[in-house]
Order: sequence, then C-alpha cells, then structure tokens
Amino acid sequence: MIAGWCEIAPMSIVLSTPTVTELDAAVAALREWQYEGAPMQLHPGDLGWFGKTGAEVTAAAVRTWSRDGRIIALALLDMPVLLRMTMAPDVRQDEELAARLVADFGDPERGVLPAEEVWVEAPIDALLQTRLAEAGWHEDEKWTPLRRDLTDPVEDPGLRIEVVGPELAEVRAAVQRSAFGSTMMTAELWHTMAASKAYADARCLIAYDGDDAVAMVTVWSAGPGKPGLLEPMGVHADHRGRGHARAITRAAAAALREMGASSALVGAQSSNVGAVAAYQSGGFEARPEIRDMRRDAL
Repeated sequence: MIAGWCEIAPMSIVLSTPTVTELDAAVAALREWQYEGAPMQLHPGDLGWFGKTGAEVTAAAVRTWSRDGRIIALALLDMPVLLRMTMAPDVRQDEELAARLVADFGDPERGVLPAEEVWVEAPIDALLQTRLAEAGWHEDEKWTPLRRDLTDPVEDPGLRIEVVGPELAEVRAAVQRSAFGSTMMTAELWHTMAASKAYADARCLIAYDGDDAVAMVTVWSAGPGKPGLLEPMGVHADHRGRGHARAITRAAAAALREMGASSALVGAQSSNVGAVAAYQSGGFEARPEIRDMRRDAL
C-alpha cells in the first residue's frame, strides 16, 4: 500500500493510496481541515463529485501522506496530470512535509505524478508553494475563488427549484451535458455518485422556468459551521442570458445554509469572466486569485 518514501527527509511520513474502506478516513480528514478563513482548498465535495466514477476509481485517484498514523496531507488526481491537494492547517509550514511532497511530485516512480508536464493545486498559504518554485515549478493558470456568507437568509431565486432524486437523475444529467457541451454525465453516473457515503452531505438541485429544466447545481456540505461547496453548476445552453445562473447559485446558497454551512464556496478560472460574473450576480464575492503550479516534462 505504501507508494514511496522520501530519501532526503526522515522516513516518518508514509505515502499511501487508500483502499475503498480507507477512503472514509480520507474524507473525514478533509472535513476536519475545512474552516472559515481558510484559503480555497480541496473539499470533501471534490471527492464526492469524483465519486460518480465509483468508489474503486476514486480510491485509486487519492494519495495520502501520514505521520504517526494521522493523515496530514491528501491529494486527488483529478486528471492524470492534475493533482489537487491540501493538508492539515497545523502542518502547512512543516519543512519535512514540504520536502517530502516536492520529492514525491518530482519522481514518477513514487506513483503520484507522471513524467509528462503536470500541474498541482495546493493551498496558497503552504510552504509547499515556495519549495515547488525553488524546485523549478512555475506559476500557471489563475483561478478566482468566490465566497458567499450564509449568516443571513438568501434571496428567493425567482424560479421553481426541485431537489433531484432518482426520478430526476436523467433530467439533471441532460442539463449538465448541455451546459458543458459534454457527454460525460449520465443518469447512471448520478446514481453511482448518489449511492456514495459522501453524497449523504450533498444535494442536487434543478431550476425550472415553466416546464423547462434550465439549470442545475450540486452542493456539498462539510458539516455544520463549515464552508460548503458548489460543484458543479451549469445552465442549459438553450436558456442562457436570462439570469438562470443567478437563480441556481442563490438556490445553492440557500440549500447549503439549510444544511448548516457557514458559507458557500466555488472556484472559476479567472479567464472565464462569464462564470465569475455569474457567481457574483448570485451574491458571491471574489477573493484574491490563486494559481496552479506547473512542472515541465521530465
């Protein structure tokens, strides 16, 4: 189960790929690390959304770094060349962990990233950012994190909102396929996602304009008093430009507030100015930009 060791630091940190059974502990660690004021980071909802591929595939895409039996860092291979990761707040300035992560990211033999060009998304306040730059990694794509405080009630979305159950799975999938111009969402994938343990703290919503399903969103709670996540959100291609993104993001915020979340979070590529504006219209405030880190092919 151990994927590798670091020769340049004391061998007290263990790199692992969890089994399906161990995946629950990884999600629990992510929950624990969510708090108000944290930089935008990997969220339990990210693993939940990835869970549409099934528990086995999800577990195989996760890497954990543990010290004395405690998970202190966790990453998700969102794509084979894109690693999204975060770590416990108390180890973000840990020299040993930063050195270990840089070493593991840079050596394909350790089973984290391949030898081709790769990207890492990591907390902006972590020492890892500095150590990656020192190791020759480059700042790359800009992202805009957005946040909406949920202290006060959320405005009425102005559209009929339905919570997705099995009977609406194909409708929800069809809206997403249209919104993203992709065939990569089906009712079967929704059922797989909804059957996962992570989905117990999630909710899918569809917005209707008359009889037409015009927008969808999935929201993920990390527990009461913690930030929740929107992942994904989309508007049907035939119904854009009518304020439906604003409506569905308001509905998402209201659902998270009802679930006990302290705030709602979402991220968008800074180059996608339309997406950033859509979230802002729904009451989300843009936070300082963050960047992925890129390593050239070895």
